[in-house]
Amino acid sequence: MARRAGAGGGVTRSRHLGDAEQTIVKVVPRIDLVGAQAWEACANPDPATFNPFLSHAFLDALEKSGAVGKGTGWVPQHLVLEAPGGDVLGVMPLYAKTNSQGEYVFDHAWAEALHQAGGRYYPKLQSAVPFTPVPGRRLLARPGLLETETERLLAHAAVAFADRIEASSVHITFLTEGEWRRLGADGFLQRTGQQFHWRNEGYRSFDDFLATLASRKRKQLRKERAEAQAAVEIFSVTGREITEAYWDAFYAFYMDTGSRKWGRPYLNRRFFSLLGATMADRCLLVFARRAGELVAGALHLIGGDCLYGRYWGATEHHPSLHFELCYHQAIDYAIAHGLARAEAGAQGEHKLARGYLPETTYSLHWLADPRLESAVARYLAEERGEVAEINALLRDHAPFKKDG
Repeated sequence: MARRAGAGGGVTRSRHLGDAEQTIVKVVPRIDLVGAQAWEACANPDPATFNPFLSHAFLDALEKSGAVGKGTGWVPQHLVLEAPGGDVLGVMPLYAKTNSQGEYVFDHAWAEALHQAGGRYYPKLQSAVPFTPVPGRRLLARPGLLETETERLLAHAAVAFADRIEASSVHITFLTEGEWRRLGADGFLQRTGQQFHWRNEGYRSFDDFLATLASRKRKQLRKERAEAQAAVEIFSVTGREITEAYWDAFYAFYMDTGSRKWGRPYLNRRFFSLLGATMADRCLLVFARRAGELVAGALHLIGGDCLYGRYWGATEHHPSLHFELCYHQAIDYAIAHGLARAEAGAQGEHKLARGYLPETTYSLHWLADPRLESAVARYLAEERGEVAEINALLRDHAPFKKDG
């Protein structure tokens, strides 16, 4: 039987959020079919921990710009859990995938193994923020007494929907450790990975942070900052300061770097205009200018307790400029605004020397084929041990003073 990706509009009925209460899980093919207020009540109920990537505005900009949707490999199939009266109890960003691009939790070997065994891996279902490995909640339950039950209903509704459209699997990536542990106990396969995050230990300035580093590392960072700042003028814009001309410049940088790294960048120019129109106060653009011309730029998104660095590009090479715009300027901003941490995306052990420490990331997986599930379960058990061992080893080589 042929498999169908992107069959939206389904309804799954789930018993129990209460004794005899019946809830409904809807599958919606566009996030604008869910009210922004209802989505935010589930995704970002606390302004202090606001995650811009889970916001209705950010996901809507991806859809309205065409960065996700038909022909992109990411077809929105969001889950909405409703009470009998229609109140939204929980939501789950979900996509039918026809490839494994833009995910950062790699499963190409799984797809190849199933293909060689005579099966088909695509379509699959993916709960994630497209094109960015940002950690955060994925089973977005409205705060209350039954949050854990709402998480479970959403996760199992995703599996039921996968079965309905004959998808091979369900993947929930970069979710929180709590979600990972609770649903792992419920039968989902558990995977771990690695990122590097900077933690704000109550620093009053960048020099205050530098004082916690070993002498050699402290001198290295001072030298590379001075080198970058001597070559160019560095400045940042946010909110109403961000004009379309700034987005034009940044998009040129993004395209230059993205074309070299990925072949075809995931985001289009319209996405950035939509982001600026709806989330300008959450955007921080850091630019480098030389002889009156912009030559490099980095985009960070401002969360309630975190600065998320994501995209960068340059049309001129200057030593240490990437480190300055993406890492050091992020630390400066986080300290000045009292943010608890700065995150700089996937990979990059070079971040360790700049005070970004290894953190464990989490993902969950459900595979329909029992042969593949068994093989993957064995692999993931070994991989989790390797990730824990590598993270511990890297922390031993952190640049901080040993007596700290």
